[in-house]
Amino acid sequence: MELQLSTKHLLGIKYISKEDIDLIFETADNFKEVINRPIKKVPSLRDVTIANLFFENSTRTRISFELAEKRLSADTVNFSASASSVKKGETLLDTVNNILSMKVDMVVIRHPAPGAPTFLANHIDANIINAGDGTHEHPTQALLDAFSIREHFGSFKGIKVAIIGDILHSRVALSNIFCLKKLGAEVTVCGPPTLIPKHIESLGVAVSYNVRETLEWCDVANVLRIQLERQEIKYFPSLREYSQYFGINRELLNSLKSEVVIMHPGPINRGVELTSDVADSDQSIILEQVENGVAVRMAVLYLLAAPRA
Repeated sequence: MELQLSTKHLLGIKYISKEDIDLIFETADNFKEVINRPIKKVPSLRDVTIANLFFENSTRTRISFELAEKRLSADTVNFSASASSVKKGETLLDTVNNILSMKVDMVVIRHPAPGAPTFLANHIDANIINAGDGTHEHPTQALLDAFSIREHFGSFKGIKVAIIGDILHSRVALSNIFCLKKLGAEVTVCGPPTLIPKHIESLGVAVSYNVRETLEWCDVANVLRIQLERQEIKYFPSLREYSQYFGINRELLNSLKSEVVIMHPGPINRGVELTSDVADSDQSIILEQVENGVAVRMAVLYLLAAPRA
């Protein structure tokens, strides 16, 4: 029997099982071999049409999905809200229905409204993949982050992961927490009190407001960008002050008792959350995350399309 996910869509890590995550990782292992071959394409999704709907700006996620689709030989339609009838007042459902009438099988959507992918999944027949919805979830980023940790350490047994930075506005943080907890890692979130959501401990994570203590505790630090574009009020006095208290520099890392693996979902505000000599150091696996993103997204697309085959 063809291996497939327990769900028709990837709306969030909250809605998939540990078995789903393990299957995605095993499939991504195979695709990682494919993308490192001289001929990087496979015909797996040759008759599948995928629409990439990006209602928010994106570079890494969009390129990663497009590349994953091309590596699988899928037909792709790229849609940008800034150059569409959305500007004329067309609704999300109308936009998608118009695209689906062109016989699209899967939709990859990034949208500023939390729940937009779930809304679509309830109204249309295509497979929906959430590429980030507001401050809710970003499941493929969490999967590629966890895949990169697994690649580095071999397993999640006893692994301590710190998520540091703007937890309040981050969809990456929430998806990472769900994913890492399902895989058995210990998780601490760290940042200024104003950027830590209330009651986040209910998700089974510890909370810290001290970067040095957090770095002494963890094996992996996943450092998040300060999302100034989502901040309608000031959550800290200045970027300089944030960097002073919560930024990670070479001097700080060198003073720790053990070496910490540094991750970042990008884009990096260099000199704010990470200095360049940390981001570009041997301790950083940021470029591995980018490479793994293509393999993980190929795995998700392939597994969701499997029932159609």
